Amino acid sequence: MSHLPVSHRLKNILLVLAGNALYALAVEMFILPCNLITGGTTGLALIGQHWFGISVANFVMVSNIIMFLLGAVIMGKWFALNTALSTFCYPIFLKIFSFFPEIRTMTANPMLATVFAGVMIGVAIGMVIGAGASSGGLDIPPIIANKYWGIPVSVVMYALDFIILIGQMFFADKEQILYGILLVLLYTVVLDKVVVMGHSKIQVKILSANSQEIRQLILNTLDRGCTLLHAQTGFSQQEQDMVLTVITSREVARLKQLVQQIDPNAFMIIDSVNEVHGRGFTLRKVYK
Repeated sequence: MSHLPVSHRLKNILLVLAGNALYALAVEMFILPCNLITGGTTGLALIGQHWFGISVANFVMVSNIIMFLLGAVIMGKWFALNTALSTFCYPIFLKIFSFFPEIRTMTANPMLATVFAGVMIGVAIGMVIGAGASSGGLDIPPIIANKYWGIPVSVVMYALDFIILIGQMFFADKEQILYGILLVLLYTVVLDKVVVMGHSKIQVKILSANSQEIRQLILNTLDRGCTLLHAQTGFSQQEQDMVLTVITSREVARLKQLVQQIDPNAFMIIDSVNEVHGRGFTLRKVYK
């Protein structure tokens, strides 16, 4: 990612800092005061301490170093830089927040703590991953799996976190386990939403005998690109062009109105897509 402009890199660094600050705030404000358990490296360290007598600090240190080196080799130097930033600034934020004991008096209700911690951690990790980095530890394997096998980040995080929670089930309080499962569910769902936030678009397919007129209105009136797909109707087997376009959610109503004016019988399929790359979205438009 060395080709990124300085402003983009600065934005990513600020996102990493903000994400780790939010994560640390969730831990200090809700997880520690209510004795909640969670997944990730910390949960794995608790298992190692119980069964093998390895201290939590040593386990986390060794695990983070291994994961950091793995991420640096596979994901590149920029990813390693941002991950290193998370590795160091997260404990610093934890230390800063620990100087404000009033933070821990927010609530003593474990359900409220679970909900708010789940939302905050999901947003925090989403911000860090959205910046092309990681909060370190067991957040790195899901990112690698997503890069090479296309497996959603949240799916791998679910699997790892639930395995870790199951490992703690043998020595933790049963109610703690239930809250821990709820916490994992919440932050992975929120994470999924945050990662695609601002990138989702609307895909529209239009089948009409007036496909050329609809193509012109999309190009000239909406100032959007489109593609003509060769299609054949199922009942009468007539040859027609289907118009495919990708627009923002704000443009949907206007497109529907314009299409209805040209062809009231037009067949439209409208669905959401998570992310769009290319001219007009991630690349600047070029007018000829």
